[in-house]
Amino acid sequence: MSQQRMTFRAIDVGDGGDGQWAAHTQALWPVTEGWMSEEGRTPEGAARARKLFETHMPELVPVLDRLARQLDRPGGETFLTLATLRPFFAGCTQIGSDGTLLRNYDFSPDECEGTIVSSHFLRPVIGTQDAGWGLLDGMNDAGLAVSLTFGGRFVHGPGFAILIVLRYLLETCDRVDEAVDRLRSLPIGIPQNVTLVDPDRAVTVFVGPDIPLTEAPEACATNHQHLPVPDEQERFSRTQERLRTIRGAGADVAAMLKPPLYLSAYDQGLGTVYTAHYRPTEGRVTYHWPGESWEQSFADFAPGSRTVTLGEAA
Repeated sequence: MSQQRMTFRAIDVGDGGDGQWAAHTQALWPVTEGWMSEEGRTPEGAARARKLFETHMPELVPVLDRLARQLDRPGGETFLTLATLRPFFAGCTQIGSDGTLLRNYDFSPDECEGTIVSSHFLRPVIGTQDAGWGLLDGMNDAGLAVSLTFGGRFVHGPGFAILIVLRYLLETCDRVDEAVDRLRSLPIGIPQNVTLVDPDRAVTVFVGPDIPLTEAPEACATNHQHLPVPDEQERFSRTQERLRTIRGAGADVAAMLKPPLYLSAYDQGLGTVYTAHYRPTEGRVTYHWPGESWEQSFADFAPGSRTVTLGEAA
């Protein structure tokens, strides 16, 4: 697979009120607005999304309202609930161990925002942003870190995109047990695996629209929840092979940057876009690509941009 170039940006949006978040999100709006479902574009769908958000994420309602005013786009408030997005399916490998969280995010580079955001909506949070204010992974100032992988089953139901769920957990929870308890009652639109780490515990849980929250045997996940995995799915995703590999390698950045954990099927939406290594007790995250890394922290967050090479060298 040929290599690709991609630009990542780091921005500090504060509480979302100074215009930086709005300018960034408005520039992306022509693309991200298209992620909203047809149901979400109706008055009835918008009302249901608002009610769902108010019911399950009341602490974030003032933030939602503030950001929607800043975004100032038709349908912006409904979009930002992330309760009306069309389903999306990604790859990913992740493991929590000894107070650290290590993950590969696998997706199409053309459809990945590539934004590292420092925010202070309810508390300090740093993470990889997508869909306005959702997070693919992140950490907060209490030492909690979370990340997601697709659960591998192509089912869809009413509920939130997991991106806003990770944001909610980091904004409102201090520890893994508290976050897992919150997850039990949150409706999730598609099957997802969530890995959570704090100074004392690491766990992976399976969630989805058709299953109760289930704790995985180990604090690691790829792209399945239940066995057996169909042969065709395994050939495409190598999910069981990757899980065996990450179990053996542990939280090893070098292993994440080479096959089978590092994927290069970018034209099929299954290539590694970045590797993120969170050390939440230190308030630090380092993003890795082949031959390059970029560290950010609560103590020294540096806005800017990096253009990096994705894919294995020929």
